[in-house]
Amino acid sequence: MDAQFQFIVTQQQDQSYLLECLLPGIPYLSEAEWLILLVSGRIQLDNVTIHENIKVSVGQKVTYVVPDYEEAEVDTGWKLLWQNHEIAAVHKPANLPVSRTTRNVYNTLIQLLRRESQWPDAHLLHRLDLETSGIILIAKTNEIAKQYQSKLPQLMARKIYRAVINGVPNWTEIRHKSFLNTIKGSDIRCQMHPVNEGDGKLSETGFKVLRKGEGVALVECELFTGRKHQIRAHLAELGFPIVGDKIYSENGEFYLKRLADELTQDDISNWPSEHHLLHAFEIQLHDIWQIQAPNIVIRDEDYSDSWVTFCAIHRL
Repeated sequence: MDAQFQFIVTQQQDQSYLLECLLPGIPYLSEAEWLILLVSGRIQLDNVTIHENIKVSVGQKVTYVVPDYEEAEVDTGWKLLWQNHEIAAVHKPANLPVSRTTRNVYNTLIQLLRRESQWPDAHLLHRLDLETSGIILIAKTNEIAKQYQSKLPQLMARKIYRAVINGVPNWTEIRHKSFLNTIKGSDIRCQMHPVNEGDGKLSETGFKVLRKGEGVALVECELFTGRKHQIRAHLAELGFPIVGDKIYSENGEFYLKRLADELTQDDISNWPSEHHLLHAFEIQLHDIWQIQAPNIVIRDEDYSDSWVTFCAIHRL
C-alpha cells in the first residue's frame, strides 16, 4: 500500500532542512531514499508539492507518501470518548501501539489521529502499554501538550483500570504498597520487581474485587502513583497475575520464548488471550476549565472480543 504520513514542524525543528526533519520518521529509510521521495514529488509542504530540500518553519504541515509500505496488521478502531477545546479522551484498542515502534510506524494511535481526526498536530499526554486497551488523553496540538504534560498529576483526579486476574482472592478490597524497580541481570530487562526501600520507587495501588468466576476474578485497580507496569507488577506480587500477561505470568516464559523466536503454534494456541486483559476504564479530571465542576468523569466500556469471550467462558 501507499502510506501517507504527516506532522507539524515544531519549534525545535524551526529553520531546519526538510530532510533533517524527515529522517527520524521512518528509521529504516536512508537519506538517499528520502531524497528519492522528495524529487519524485511524494512530499508536500502546506499541501504544496516540493522537490528541493528547503528549510522549514514552525507550524508548517509536512505530508509524505511512502510507496509499497508494509507492516503488521493491528486494530485501528480508535474512538472519541470526550473532548473540549484543548484535549480529548480516546479509546485505544488492545495491541495498537500509541506511537512508533520497530514494527509499526504507520498504524499507531498518534498517526491514526493525525490522519483521521481534526487534529493534525495531535500529541500524547501519557501512554498505555501496547496490549492495554482503554482511555488515553490527547492534546490537540504540540503547544497544548507542552502546557499539560508537566501538570498531569494536577489534571487527573483519579485513574481506574479493570483487569481479569488468574485466581480468586480471599480479600474484597486491598491497598498495596511496595517499591518497584528493574533488576540488573534480569532475563526480562523491562520487568518491574519489588525491591527494598531505597532501591526503587514507592508504588501504591488499590484493588477491589468486582466479580468472581471459575478460577479468575474481575478487579478494579486504582492508581495512587504512576510507575511503569505498576498494576501488572503489583498483581503478580500479590499472586494474581493478569490473564494473558506475557511478562508477569508463568515466569515470563512466553515473553522469553518469543524474544528467542522459539514460540510454537501450541504455545500461541494455549495462551489464554491474544493480549493481557487490562483496560483503562475510567479517568476523572479536575474541571480546570469550569465546564462540569467538580470533576469530569470519562469512562470507556468498549472491551475487545477477547475480553467478552474470556469472561463468558469463565462466567464473569
